[in-house]
Amino acid sequence: MMSTEWRADLRLKLEDLVDKFVVDGAEHKDVIEAVCEEIEHLRKAYEDDPADDDTVIDEPANDWPAAT
Repeated sequence: MMSTEWRADLRLKLEDLVDKFVVDGAEHKDVIEAVCEEIEHLRKAYEDDPADDDTVIDEPANDWPAAT
């Protein structure tokens, strides 16, 4: 997708997601709050992801049987 088109798609998908749970009986404000909490969890997990840490050296393990 080009520059900002993904944002429009994201908004539509979020609206659909919220609507699904509201139709199933959840309160709109509760769904929005839960979405915000989950996004914060995703943000924190992304920030804490050791795969993004340049100080981690990615070396193969030498503990498999044929390594010796």
